[in-house]
Amino acid sequence: MDLREKLKQGIFYFDGATGSQLQKKGIKPGELPEIWNITHREDIIALGQSYFEAGANGVAANTFGANSMKYDGKDGRYGLREIVKAAMECAMEARKRASGEMVQKDMYVGMDVGSLGKLLKPLGDLEFETAVSLFKETISLGVEFGAEYILIETMNDSLESKAAVIAAKEITDVPIFVSNVYDETHKTMTGSSPMVMTTIMNGLGVDAVGANCSLGPDKMLEIVPELYAGADIPVIFMPNAGMPKMDGDRVVYDVGPEEFASYAVKAVEAGARLLGGCCGTTPEHIKQMVLATRDIKPLEVMEHNTGRIASYTTVVEFGKKPILIGERINPTGKKKLKEALRSGDMSYILGEAVNQEEAGADVLDVNVGLPEIDEKAVLCDTVREIQGITALPLQLDTSDPVAMEAALRAYNGKAMVNSVNGKEEVMEAIFPLVKKYGGFLVALTLDEGGIPETAEGRFKIAEKIVKRAAEYGISRKDLIFDPLAMAVSSDSKAARGTLDAIKLIKERLGCYCSLGVSNVSFGLPKREIITSVFFTMAMECGLDGAIMNPFATEMMKAYKCFMTLNGLDDNCIGYIEYADKMEVNTLQTSQGSAQKGGAGVATSANSASGNDQGLGFAIKKGMSDAAAEETKKLLADKDAMAIINEDIIPALNEVGVGFEKKTIYLPQLLMSAEAAKAAFGVVSASMPETSAKGPKVIMATVKGDIHDIGKNIVVALLKNYGFEVLDLGKDVPPEKILDCVRKENVRLVGLSALMTTTVPAMEETIKQIHGFDPDIKVCVGGAVLTQEYADMIHADKYAATAMDTVRYAQKVFGMDQ
Repeated sequence: MDLREKLKQGIFYFDGATGSQLQKKGIKPGELPEIWNITHREDIIALGQSYFEAGANGVAANTFGANSMKYDGKDGRYGLREIVKAAMECAMEARKRASGEMVQKDMYVGMDVGSLGKLLKPLGDLEFETAVSLFKETISLGVEFGAEYILIETMNDSLESKAAVIAAKEITDVPIFVSNVYDETHKTMTGSSPMVMTTIMNGLGVDAVGANCSLGPDKMLEIVPELYAGADIPVIFMPNAGMPKMDGDRVVYDVGPEEFASYAVKAVEAGARLLGGCCGTTPEHIKQMVLATRDIKPLEVMEHNTGRIASYTTVVEFGKKPILIGERINPTGKKKLKEALRSGDMSYILGEAVNQEEAGADVLDVNVGLPEIDEKAVLCDTVREIQGITALPLQLDTSDPVAMEAALRAYNGKAMVNSVNGKEEVMEAIFPLVKKYGGFLVALTLDEGGIPETAEGRFKIAEKIVKRAAEYGISRKDLIFDPLAMAVSSDSKAARGTLDAIKLIKERLGCYCSLGVSNVSFGLPKREIITSVFFTMAMECGLDGAIMNPFATEMMKAYKCFMTLNGLDDNCIGYIEYADKMEVNTLQTSQGSAQKGGAGVATSANSASGNDQGLGFAIKKGMSDAAAEETKKLLADKDAMAIINEDIIPALNEVGVGFEKKTIYLPQLLMSAEAAKAAFGVVSASMPETSAKGPKVIMATVKGDIHDIGKNIVVALLKNYGFEVLDLGKDVPPEKILDCVRKENVRLVGLSALMTTTVPAMEETIKQIHGFDPDIKVCVGGAVLTQEYADMIHADKYAATAMDTVRYAQKVFGMDQ
């Protein structure tokens, strides 16, 4: 049976763990699991066979860590092709040999795709397109050797998930399943919620989305309703068999097969349709899960009729309230922005982004269209940099389809797309991009005949766009129509026509509407007065979004009042906060004008926002260039050490505390660390050279593990807190770490591991370090570790987060005061 049809009929069962099962079969600490496809072929076949015989519909080949960075075929190492070929052959043979009463009629062999183990830019050093290429190499081989589905799992980062999906979609049309790792706060490592991930994956058109690893079934069960609430596709539930513990020299998990199965029943009742297991699960776990759930009818897959966009951490849903789209990053009529784009002054552009967010924008429009620049390159760079310093979703605004595709491809989330219209050539260029990458598409009510004068004429164009979009598989919920505000100075009936068009589109098509509001007042004096009234009228007609200047006082007054009077502002909090802010700004403006002898009027984004644009602000917002410039200004009047102690460290600490409280997420933490680094660099250059360095700390990912994301994050933070970090890299043998301890006289070692199969290597490393000197402290972290696990392997500290490591290092060296 076709796999997609199979998914519609009922529950689909995946297999369970591979790594923890290979540990039972004797895989050595640090040994790469994929090599067993060749060296222990019968063991791999037997494992896959046991899962099929336990009732699994799908068994994924042993390719989780297979990529060309690890298997390059050089210096006697295995090549990627032979690893993937052997893995697929083992899985195929397992299916062929499977027999018994639990064997399913429909059995499928998939390909398992795991993380590359590196952070993508701007958080790390891996280019997005490099990641796509690496995934393509592996997936293309899997498809060549017979993969019937692609399981992209254990992903911590929405952008890497997207890179893997794009790679798969550009190679094959077999079903694609995506599963992410969530912590107990229901966030991925980079801060994505289930609603964020379902929004992105719905847009990308994958076949199922869900969660695996990191959590036991009890905690993961809490996430299933959130996935079901956001997914237009089936939901995956693949928890660990509880949490790992040490039983002598064996790793064991604390949830048995029957208990595991009881949670699977609850997961199905909450909306899960694809079930399986991750670390610690066995064929018996899968068998009991199948027995407990096979007679349950799963909930129907729901298509949620809501328009949503997302950044990597933030979802904006249309239809609940008018959404404000900040218009300031558009060079039209903005001399300073044009100069910044020509000169590559990203600091100015980022300032506009941050200030609009502070002023109340929900979404930021990004338009860099100037004829004398490379729009494709500049748009992609600008989008990446803005996403590094703000969590707001973006509207990608360009008339160039090539630039649009490049930006959509690399955007971390599901973007607004500005725009399409009723012209056939434009629809043919834009619709395929939105279908491939996902997007919430702004549709202008104009076509080859221009802009109709009447509301009925604009409605007919909207109706045509809806029909043509459906032919490309784009739902009307992903369309938002702009019926085009025209200047009343040249046509007194223009505003009425636009407002009537909004009503028609919403009533007859059930679609969203947005406007570039300020066009209505073109050519008139005191434009903001008439624009704000028109804005209010449009919102009363059902306007869902407005491209506007969030620093325009009259516009924001109209918006805040509308929200309050329409019951969209609980306890009038938004209005009160805005009124208080206005009072402060008015007082500041009055004082300024009194000193100057004139009326106080805000003339720039910075002054209008009322923000403190100092060094601390730049660090907290992750603006490296601005941090460096602010530091230079401070050095004119302030001692270098005072800047460090009074400006840099407090700002960095504030971000660190936010990260620990889960109000700030990893991307903001890393960008703030980079901004602090830039400030430190300026300060250091102004100080006399010294040989003094901070305390030494060794950091390493243990033998057999090539995933160094977590380790690299800790390294970056430790350096910014003044430690001298000896970064030994990944896949580091215990002997090499001990040798560095001896030579460098190091008193603190940090060890990282992602895979269960490499934890024994971590234990051996700790044993050797403590054997040399029991007073040397070892701090451990990684997705597979827990406090109990860390205690069992005799680590001195278990660090659940990167900041935990920093705090422990400060304590070890007496810097915590």
